[in-house]
Amino acid sequence: MTKQELIHKLNDLEWEDFEVKTAKAEVPKSAWETVSAFSNTAGGWLVFGVKQSKQNFIIEGVSNPEKIEQDFLATLRSKQKFNVSISPKCEKYVIDNKHILAFYIPVAKDKPVYYNVQSNTYLRKGSADQKATQEEIDTLYRDQTFGTKTSEIAESTSVKDLNDKSIIEYRDYMSRFNPNVSYNRMSTENVLTKLRVIDLDTSACTFAGVLFFGKRTAIEKFFPDFRIDLLEIPGTSYKNALSRYSFRLQEDDYENLWEAYFECFKRLRKEVDVSFKLTADGFGEELSPGLKSVREALINMLMHADYFSPACPRIRIFTNHIEYFNPGGFPKPLEELKGKDLSIPRNPILAKLFRMVRLAENAGYGLDNIENNWKQYNDTSVEFNIDFDSTILKFKTKHEGVNEGVNEGVKLKIEGVNEGVLTELLTLYSTIDKNEGKKAVELSKMINKSLSTTERYLKTLKDHAYIEFKGAPKTGGYYLK
Repeated sequence: MTKQELIHKLNDLEWEDFEVKTAKAEVPKSAWETVSAFSNTAGGWLVFGVKQSKQNFIIEGVSNPEKIEQDFLATLRSKQKFNVSISPKCEKYVIDNKHILAFYIPVAKDKPVYYNVQSNTYLRKGSADQKATQEEIDTLYRDQTFGTKTSEIAESTSVKDLNDKSIIEYRDYMSRFNPNVSYNRMSTENVLTKLRVIDLDTSACTFAGVLFFGKRTAIEKFFPDFRIDLLEIPGTSYKNALSRYSFRLQEDDYENLWEAYFECFKRLRKEVDVSFKLTADGFGEELSPGLKSVREALINMLMHADYFSPACPRIRIFTNHIEYFNPGGFPKPLEELKGKDLSIPRNPILAKLFRMVRLAENAGYGLDNIENNWKQYNDTSVEFNIDFDSTILKFKTKHEGVNEGVNEGVKLKIEGVNEGVLTELLTLYSTIDKNEGKKAVELSKMINKSLSTTERYLKTLKDHAYIEFKGAPKTGGYYLK
């Protein structure tokens, strides 16, 4: 950091990677909190000799810069006060004949970083140092095993804990979409050991293998709240939604990550425009940069989730945007991961399993592909909201449809019903728009109403010519008219 950069920083009103302390004659005790926070979050500059008064900065200088520098550096490197050795970079400045010390505290490889006792673990949030909760401390410990935790052995498991149907479907998918890979010529037993689903030495499953192919009962032994949440919300936010959700993926819709991927993708593909063509092999190929983008984001979410976190991966489909929430932060700053051939998966076995069926990139350009394809699709940018223990990707959608219309003032003209019932009729109408061909019993589950109430609402919409029933009584379903 140059002298000009320091002055520029002092003129900024908000920053996350910069903190000033008076430190006139000695190292202030509050400096240890900032060292911990920078080490555990994204690094930053700690400056001694500057006093902050509200939004003003006063350069006071330090009276004995050599002693303060030596005391500070010796404390950080000795491992007597902190649980790890810290090696900051030091810069000295003279402004208005006053000495200033600036120390760059790097991000620690081994977290959490704390002083004296573990409860003195801090995180940098906004422009403040905040004491970490126990849950956040546990997350920092898991980050020490980034890339290895799900590669560990799930004790007392075997191939019997895996879902045969999922394995058969996976191998069939691989033979069609990656026909030249050598795994297609191996036995299933060899494929599972080569891909580290099964450990060769112990014949037990890895955590990744259980997550990807396991029976739900086996998965829930280690991950009791295992779920991939997907909700379709009839509104631009929860505040203006007609109901809490019009569809929610149920846990009995899938057994494991392989099955969850297809259930989620089936819902996401409805949000983008898609064209089709036949490949030389006779398979139907879906052509849409938007589809590629939402699929890549889904795969990235499943590959990089922290499955040991109490939170779960979640997709929320609003009428004007899609949000992917993922427990688990990035291993490096976002800009360092983007634009580089750098692939650092949290769960490398899961990443390879997706790559072997051509559902994920071989190189580390996933984030760039997500951004570029979505920009090409509807000329909007993907928004990234990165925290140390979670990530959120937000896609702005630009499709025109009844769901947006409902929230822009479109009304059903039905006399003799109160506002509450009308809202529920709108929810049902919106649900049919996105799920045409469904029967009454299926729609009742989607809108969380009894079958008799749903049938009554369907009759009302049908009588007013908003919907119609097509097909035979046993095989047909409801459509917008």
